[in-house]
Amino acid sequence: MELRTLRAFVEVVRQGGFSEAAKVVFTTQSAVSKAVRQLEDELGLPLLNRIGHRTTLTDAGEVVYRRALTILAGRDDLIAELAELRGLSRGMLRLGLPPIGNDALFAPLFAVFRSRYPGIEIKLVEQGAKRLEEMVLSGEVDLGASLLPAPEVFEWQSVRREPMHVLLPAGHTLEGQKTVRLAGLKDNPFILFESGFALNGIILDACRTAGFEPDIVARSSQINFIIELVAAGLGVGFLPRMIAEQRDRAGVSHALVAEPSMEWHMAWIWRRGGYLTHAVRAWLDLAGKQSPKS
Repeated sequence: MELRTLRAFVEVVRQGGFSEAAKVVFTTQSAVSKAVRQLEDELGLPLLNRIGHRTTLTDAGEVVYRRALTILAGRDDLIAELAELRGLSRGMLRLGLPPIGNDALFAPLFAVFRSRYPGIEIKLVEQGAKRLEEMVLSGEVDLGASLLPAPEVFEWQSVRREPMHVLLPAGHTLEGQKTVRLAGLKDNPFILFESGFALNGIILDACRTAGFEPDIVARSSQINFIIELVAAGLGVGFLPRMIAEQRDRAGVSHALVAEPSMEWHMAWIWRRGGYLTHAVRAWLDLAGKQSPKS
């Protein structure tokens, strides 16, 4: 079993097809198809269901894909560790950031880090928390900023904890209240983030604890758009306190959700047992000293 065939197979799954995978691994579509067939022949099992131009994983494919991510990430760890031993490290730090809270939590940290380590190049990727977890596991990024609790396959370092606030349109019956009970919002339409955002899970779990399923009328990946939808009277939205306080908008008020309490706990995550380069260790050390306290 060769790493190149595993890489080709992984990219077919990630990209959703052979032609797109070929672009990522810089080869031809026929070469990618041949590599996947070679892997299937070697293992003696079909890994992909080929339906027209679409491909889906078989049961065996699910197992191989999961293991392949671990193997390829381990290879990247090996190369990085040996490079540092030989003094060949180029000083690359690959960070995955969520769209929520970036400006307040991380922008000041970037400036301080760059001034202390000008030779380290920072590569940024912005994705929802669930996708960032996948990218950390596959070695596409060194660290990801995600919400806790995190799966056991990750180690983590806390960044900040914040209670959740509800955003209310002008004239709402709860306008002016400092705290609200979630059950008091059950008859209101909810405006949530897109499905890949871990913040949705916090909100929906709290709703179930309060005994209801919310009526979700809109979703967006943009904080400002959600605030504007609330201002237009479409429904209520939710943000961590720190972010709600920074996005002051006439016609929108916010209040602490006190019962049941909801907590937004951001942390840096990395693969449990994975090799941490000098750049990663330097970032975590600085982040632990510079991150704002809740």
